[in-house]
Amino acid sequence: MQRYLSASTYIDFDTQDVRAAARRLAEGRASEEEVVRACFEFVRDEIRHSVDFKLNPVTCKASDALRHGTGYCYAKSHLLAALLRANGIPAGLCYQRLSVGTEGAPYCLHGLNAVYLKDSGWYRIDARGNKPGIDARFDPPLERLAFPVRERQERMLPEIWAEPLPVVVETLARYDTWDQVLANLPDVELLD
Repeated sequence: MQRYLSASTYIDFDTQDVRAAARRLAEGRASEEEVVRACFEFVRDEIRHSVDFKLNPVTCKASDALRHGTGYCYAKSHLLAALLRANGIPAGLCYQRLSVGTEGAPYCLHGLNAVYLKDSGWYRIDARGNKPGIDARFDPPLERLAFPVRERQERMLPEIWAEPLPVVVETLARYDTWDQVLANLPDVELLD
């Protein structure tokens, strides 16, 4: 579990701002689940999704998403993992492969999290941000994610990563604006 509790380049809860936010969100919470809910709802509701709000800069590190108050799902998942890890709660990164449109190619990755809850094990949560048609919630043991998997080439990738996928980091580092990222969303090839 240590790798799901460690700080890193992108899940940088060793920075003063992220540590302070994590402490503030945990303050007065009586249980681990209450801390998880507070961190989840903060990232979901207070960190604005880059596309929904047409916001720059493009963020990748947890500390940058917190500082700028914006990020794609990937940066938001890095921030949520950082806040949870700072509070001693194991957290990892998960990905879905989804159609960019309503169906069919092109496809892209969508970033979300898994948190280890003592009472139920690994549990996926999606702090992407709600809007009409998207209603992600923290409601264990039920997983209430932002997007359903609807067709054969879409998938919930089963792995729980301690660090972001290189293709995600490369995309966020390569482009300067939210619309450039939107036009070049990261994807992986499925091995059926």
